[in-house]
Amino acid sequence: MTNRSLRLIIGLFLTISSFIFAQDNSQKPLQKGPYFTPKTVPQKNAPPPEKVKHIHSDELRKDEKYDGNNYFTGNVQFEHQGSLLNADLVIVYEGQNFVKAVGNVKLQNADGSVITGDEMEYDGNTQRGIARKNVVLTDPKGTVIKTETMYYDRVSNQAYYNTGGTINDGKSTTYSKTATYFLATRTIDLSGRVKIEDAQYVLEGDNVVQNQNTNIVDINGPTTIINKKNPKNRIVTDKGNYNTNTKEAFLYKNSRVYYNDKILTGDEMYYNQLTGFGKATGNVTIDDPNERRWIKGGYGEIFEKKDSAMMTKNPYAVKALEKDSMYFAAEKIISFQKPDSANITVKKSFLRAFRKGRFYKSNAQGRADSIAFNETDGVLHMYRDPILWSNGKQVTGDKVEAYFNTEKENIDSLKVIGNAFAISKVDSLNMKDEFNQVKGRLMTVYYGEDNNIKEAKVIGNAQAITFSDDVNAETKKKERIGISLSTCGIIDAIFEEKALFVVECNIGANSDTYPMSMIEPSKRKFPDFNWNTKDRILKWQDILVDTPNYPEIKYETDTSLYDSAQKVIENEKAKEEAKKPKRVRR
Repeated sequence: MTNRSLRLIIGLFLTISSFIFAQDNSQKPLQKGPYFTPKTVPQKNAPPPEKVKHIHSDELRKDEKYDGNNYFTGNVQFEHQGSLLNADLVIVYEGQNFVKAVGNVKLQNADGSVITGDEMEYDGNTQRGIARKNVVLTDPKGTVIKTETMYYDRVSNQAYYNTGGTINDGKSTTYSKTATYFLATRTIDLSGRVKIEDAQYVLEGDNVVQNQNTNIVDINGPTTIINKKNPKNRIVTDKGNYNTNTKEAFLYKNSRVYYNDKILTGDEMYYNQLTGFGKATGNVTIDDPNERRWIKGGYGEIFEKKDSAMMTKNPYAVKALEKDSMYFAAEKIISFQKPDSANITVKKSFLRAFRKGRFYKSNAQGRADSIAFNETDGVLHMYRDPILWSNGKQVTGDKVEAYFNTEKENIDSLKVIGNAFAISKVDSLNMKDEFNQVKGRLMTVYYGEDNNIKEAKVIGNAQAITFSDDVNAETKKKERIGISLSTCGIIDAIFEEKALFVVECNIGANSDTYPMSMIEPSKRKFPDFNWNTKDRILKWQDILVDTPNYPEIKYETDTSLYDSAQKVIENEKAKEEAKKPKRVRR
């Protein structure tokens, strides 16, 4: 007898035995789990479900061991609608079109996916199965899912576990308590605490969807993405998308990007962990806790590798100090750090405000086309049409440099380069049009202990107009003496209360004091005098607009003494003219 004939006989015997056993009333009904109960009512006149077919086994038995049901052992293989089931042992519940496989179980589906485990149950009516113990699902493209219990549905082409498991695609490994894998789209719905880890980054969240085709993760709950080399650099969000290949994150809710000890936030954000470039729109903030400074605006960009950032759309910056704070605004604000040239291990911080720059501090306010601030050294540069106000005094020039004492948080001095001009109101408590003025090519302004301008040294074409007062010996009150006009190569002037004293006038000195009755109004101010009250910043909120546009203050001009003196002079001239003999024509 040939081997082929033997196999035919055995196969016929197994078929007949299966039929006989199927008619045995001693079989006990199977108590299937709720997962196998269809959720939808079968359609009327629908064809009967296809039976699970026996393909091969070494042995078929029937006894009391499995409640009187047929069981097959040895290289067992069954088939159902294109899927092959292999196992060491398969129990067949014929009347219910249900099988239970035990030992080295392998289900190979028509789509190329494979499920292995120690045990498996499969319902041919619902095409649902449960695999248990050391379960591994491998999809056609190499994604491997491992868990202890897996539920799978061939109709919807889904696999599900809730006992904890891992998912590996060759590049990253996902750990989750619960997962639903949609094999057709290769998307995995992960819930509970989820962790996705590769060689560089770790994503941890509560509810994410992972697409194995695009390697994009949809984030639908609080999630953190951490840089393994530098855990302080991380992304935090409640909603967004993350590409695990390109490391690009698109963030839409409660999002923050931590980089270089700084924090970027905004309504909508983009960040590339590989290039270090990020951008944000909406309510954007770039926070630098180490510098105690933050920048706000409508649009911002960060460049992690250059350690720089840029903000536009009504941006402003706040630098918090112990006793005071500084505020900056412009059309564009840039911040960056770079190594100190003297010590490369130390980084210095810089702030730039471009186009219509403004700043506010309690004892100094200013505006210029652009402002550059060295936060580490406390040096502030003002370029193009700078103007600085300080406690009733105004300083202008081609360029202004302010030097701050970083420990005391006060201004030590100012340097004004080119067309330097300092103005102070003689008495801020009245509305008289009286201003002390000093100007020249270069000027250094020093502040006193009271944070007020104390002294001004002017070099090159130095000039001063100062109002002079003296105390009346009888009334003990100050009385106006007149106005001093000084022209020198170098002037050293002292601001004291409401007065400006020229204490030193060197190199080509020429100084004269004129009584109020002898100096004409046009000589009481320099030709380029411009006392600006419309644009002056009085409170920090004023920096938020291009100009506060305050009403121009109208001062009272007192020329009564000069007018009286001129009238006397005119009268005297008239008298002299009257004395001259008149020529009579004949």
